[in-house]
Amino acid sequence: MAGNMELDEAYQNGAFIAGAAAYPPRWTETAAAFRERGLIEQDVPYGGGAREVYDLFHPARLARGLVMFVHGGYWKAFDKSSWSHLAEGAVARGWAVAMPSYPLAPDVRVSQITASVRACLVHAAARVPGPIVLVGHSAGGHLVGRMICPDQRIDGVSDRITRVMPISPVADLRPLEQTSMWAELRLDEAEAHSESLVLAQPSAAQVRVVVGGNERPAFIEQARGLGRAWQAPVEVKLELHHFDVFDGLADPDSAIMASLLG
Repeated sequence: MAGNMELDEAYQNGAFIAGAAAYPPRWTETAAAFRERGLIEQDVPYGGGAREVYDLFHPARLARGLVMFVHGGYWKAFDKSSWSHLAEGAVARGWAVAMPSYPLAPDVRVSQITASVRACLVHAAARVPGPIVLVGHSAGGHLVGRMICPDQRIDGVSDRITRVMPISPVADLRPLEQTSMWAELRLDEAEAHSESLVLAQPSAAQVRVVVGGNERPAFIEQARGLGRAWQAPVEVKLELHHFDVFDGLADPDSAIMASLLG
């Protein structure tokens, strides 16, 4: 399906961020530096696919619980290696952090990515006892939200999820039908409906939605739409955009970490 140029632009991020090209290499470099000094188990398999592995970051003492961070990239880009530094804030607060890679579109469908993230959650939850907190950015915000939808319930795990923070989430996939991504993601109307957070009723976990005040209007509306649908607070981080709204996860004393872990 050919995309609607106006909607394609609405969901573009880098084109509207000054110096956008410099961000991905900076993330990769900062992530590698954190892995060098962190206590980490790398490439823990959680499934049979080459990308179905996660890194597990440990605190210096017995973990207070498990945080899982799921990266974005419109379900078709990036892997865990660009985001390791975002575990630093939670690790410093005494939490273990699981950070998965997952199969990407167009090799798999969005629902299959959801299933992979669920499998990672099951595996990591078996490794780390205690409460579970989920946080994800963009497509990752969608994926962590899916973990508390009724069709993804996991016996012995779901009841341990205490908080979920979708950051700049793509919460409603239906508008993507009018973009060029629709074909690459292999979406159809049924899957866009079943995978849309705004059409689901979440579990009792506390949800806090975060979005940057300088994001594209479509992302701000996606975040607010999820807040309305789930009756969850939406924190608009003024002056932040799609490529820096999550930076505070690396700082144990940041406002976003206070929202995430209290």
